[in-house]
Amino acid sequence: MPTIAAHVTGVVTKIEVGRGSHVTEGDTVAVLESMKMEMFVEAECAGTVTEVLCEVGQSVKEGELLVELA
Repeated sequence: MPTIAAHVTGVVTKIEVGRGSHVTEGDTVAVLESMKMEMFVEAECAGTVTEVLCEVGQSVKEGELLVELA
């Protein structure tokens, strides 16, 4: 099952997808704030979101899973 992970340590400021959303490669799935900069987390492959593993305001570490795809 493909997953999308945080590429930096930061705080989730926005979630752009929900369970059942279809994404294509390059679509933004979440936005993180790190060192006062917005970092866009993008899908690396197409798929359907099966689970969102984060919430707005949550601190995440680099490599932490944010979204699962089918």
